[in-house]
Amino acid sequence: MTEKLSVAWCITGAGEKLTETYAIMKDVKKIYGDRVKIDVFISKAGDQVVKYYGLYRDLETSFDRKWVEINANSPFLAGQVQLGKYDFILVAPCTSNSTAKISLRIGDTLVTNAVIMAQKASVPVYIMPSDYSEGKVVTTLPNGKKLELRITKEDVEHVKKISKMDRTEVFSDPQKIYKIFEEWTYPKDQ
Repeated sequence: MTEKLSVAWCITGAGEKLTETYAIMKDVKKIYGDRVKIDVFISKAGDQVVKYYGLYRDLETSFDRKWVEINANSPFLAGQVQLGKYDFILVAPCTSNSTAKISLRIGDTLVTNAVIMAQKASVPVYIMPSDYSEGKVVTTLPNGKKLELRITKEDVEHVKKISKMDRTEVFSDPQKIYKIFEEWTYPKDQ
């Protein structure tokens, strides 16, 4: 790949795996340096969560640009995606709410609108749902306390539906992000 890889990283209101995802994205930026441009787009709920986890300022200083949702079309991420400004969209982590909206084609937030428009424009989308498989999950809160959550079959049905969508890949482990960037920066045909 000769041109700079341009990525729209979208953060929704999920705290599950947020700090791990942030650390990996920061590492990706360090590994690829100027060969990768990562713009961060934060939903309204995500804005609250990144502040709660103490990541807000770090996101601003560690990545190329940071935008916070005003409404579903501002900043105009959907338009930028359709015009080819970004090679792919990465939504990590993605709340069960955003996952359900994407599954049902409800584009009423910055992230859900951008994903739906990307799919229509054949721009690849990678989504890491926080509620990937049915059962219990234990997450760590910013204060270090553990919180047990139950992932329902209804949440998982939306994940399964999204995983069947064209040019959309769903994954559960933040470590997969390394592989995504590796595939885009070192194409197999070279």
